[in-house]
Amino acid sequence: MGWGKAEASRDILRTKGETMQKIYYSSLGGHPPQSDLLTGRAVFTEAYAVIPKGVMQDIVTSFLPFWNNTRCWVIARPLSGFAETFSQYVMEVAPGGGSDRPEQDPEAEGVLFVVDGEIELTLPTGKHTLQPGGYAFLPPGLKWSLHNHSGQHARFHWIRKAYEAVDGLDHPEPLILNEKDITPATMTGTEGRWATTRFVDPSDLRHDMHVTIVTLQPGAVIPFAETHVMEHGLYVLQGKAVYRLNQDWVEVEAGDFMWLRAFCPQACYAGGPEPFRYLLYKDVNRHMTLRPFGARR
Repeated sequence: MGWGKAEASRDILRTKGETMQKIYYSSLGGHPPQSDLLTGRAVFTEAYAVIPKGVMQDIVTSFLPFWNNTRCWVIARPLSGFAETFSQYVMEVAPGGGSDRPEQDPEAEGVLFVVDGEIELTLPTGKHTLQPGGYAFLPPGLKWSLHNHSGQHARFHWIRKAYEAVDGLDHPEPLILNEKDITPATMTGTEGRWATTRFVDPSDLRHDMHVTIVTLQPGAVIPFAETHVMEHGLYVLQGKAVYRLNQDWVEVEAGDFMWLRAFCPQACYAGGPEPFRYLLYKDVNRHMTLRPFGARR
């Protein structure tokens, strides 16, 4: 099985008569030479972590049961006292690879977001081909399988969360979408410089997590320190920015991952020359648990 580095996938979209290029960073793996300095940008604090793209080398990959010709980078997992609600993997499936038993936890819901190559996702309702920009929501208990029948490596994000069922609310159904088919919602008063691509209706309370794409045009800003209960995973798909995390200003670029616990203050300035875009996870739409983390009723 051969593993190779990939360049950022690009998808040309046409919006309101203009050509706009969507870029999905996917160049991971490899190994630095002995001549490199070990100084880097990785940091883990009590409020946030930054895992820069240069950390995601071959030596830190993981392998999963019942996945063939597949490796992954685990960039978030529940940690008591930090971020407790989700895990996030960057999956890399070689040609011919995949799994007929991808999810072992019957209570886990998942989101897949493709950044490079092509995967075939099989659900009870049929087969779906996902390419860059492709999104899939997989409710808990769903039987699904995934394979790479193409001639090149496929890379996608896999976000997993233990679904919080609510009496009187049905489980949400599976969703298969693509970013190119969704019109971003612009933030009020920003003239379109700050926008969010939403794959799920925010008013649908069956969903207890949202995975969206946030886009900030060069020079745009989140003009206040957001301080809120939602945990975040932010994987930078394109561009660069200076992000305020707790009391620190941190430079980030495509391929970097920011991992934020609840109530970590956050804001940013987007740099140029291209849009700053990131894949965002947050937990939503549920009461706060009143028992210690992991306790049973």
